[in-house]
Amino acid sequence: EKKKKKLPMSLCSDLSLEELAVVDDGVCTETSIAQVEVEESVEKFIAPYKLGAQREADIELRRQDHVNYLRAGLRGLPGGYAGLDASRPWLVYWIVHALDLLGYDLTAAEQASCIDTLRRCQCAEGGFAGGQGQIAHLAPTYAAVNALCIVGTTQALDVIDRPRLQAWLLRLRTADGAYVMHEDGEVDVRGVYCAAAVARLCALDMKELFRNTPQWVVRCQTYEGGISAVPGTEAHGGYAFCGLAAMCLLECAHLVDSEALLDWAVHRQMRFEGGFQGRTHKLVDGCYSFWVAAVFPLLRQVRQAAGHTEDADLLYNREALQHYILLCCQSESGGLRDKPSKGRDFYHTCYCLSGLSSSQNAPGSECVVGKPSNKVRATHPLHNIRPEKVEFAMKHFT
Repeated sequence: EKKKKKLPMSLCSDLSLEELAVVDDGVCTETSIAQVEVEESVEKFIAPYKLGAQREADIELRRQDHVNYLRAGLRGLPGGYAGLDASRPWLVYWIVHALDLLGYDLTAAEQASCIDTLRRCQCAEGGFAGGQGQIAHLAPTYAAVNALCIVGTTQALDVIDRPRLQAWLLRLRTADGAYVMHEDGEVDVRGVYCAAAVARLCALDMKELFRNTPQWVVRCQTYEGGISAVPGTEAHGGYAFCGLAAMCLLECAHLVDSEALLDWAVHRQMRFEGGFQGRTHKLVDGCYSFWVAAVFPLLRQVRQAAGHTEDADLLYNREALQHYILLCCQSESGGLRDKPSKGRDFYHTCYCLSGLSSSQNAPGSECVVGKPSNKVRATHPLHNIRPEKVEFAMKHFT
């Protein structure tokens, strides 16, 4: 059987690193300078494997170091995190989801602490705020509901006030079907995704909540093929996932131009680094290991339903992405980062591991780079929590 050819990039190519590097066209810009600097920082990590000085089979996920880093975050955060006081549910979600993917199960004390923190963030009018005493907002509501589903106990799920949540979500819907992030707030395709994901997990009335919404999301697809925050703006990796995932949740993904979105997403994977950028002519970032790469499993399902048959490895180079995550994004002291020049944080730890999970666990086509022990648990392609957690929540609420 003829071997299928993968997209040539990073370590998965016969081309030299010099041939994969950004082309010097003689026009020096701030963007081109930054790209060269990133490639130089990445080269230090991938060159030993490219040149044969180290074996790909020895690449290792520093699982216990990451678990230790994440568990320390559950116990308490340093003063530098004060600026994220309006992101408490996000911090809980990033940490517990990353731990769940790594195979760590929360202790009873850790579960109780998470439940207590999230209960304090729930608002009387419905939804969750970023912190106690703040206004309800769709982003932390999504994070809080996901985190409570990950905790996965009846006590955790019963925190969610579903009738008030339904009423609050209705107040956020605009006449044309879009969603504001909070009352009197900005319209954003993230809002549609957060509302749809929460409504589906909590078994709310989807028909009442999302009248005209699919038609509004379709207007967010740009001339490039990607999806933007609102109609008429630039396509972006995070918005591409949110828009497509929302359309899948609303069972209207067939309305998206999947061919154009696929073309846009394919071109976001970087030839030299193997990771993804979020926008055209931008730098690689570990978080897009999920936000962009997770678009491919959804597109594959949408296109299969339309009669297309495409191998998971022909949509994007899963091995190259895992090389970037495992070689360039891991901190030696635990946690993951945007790129080698950046520090670790909980956000990038969550989404680098989510991207690793998505790339390893394509249905019917497992792909694990390095040691077999590098495999992490699967994540749900729409909700980005484990499929078992999604199933338990839906059964609990129906």
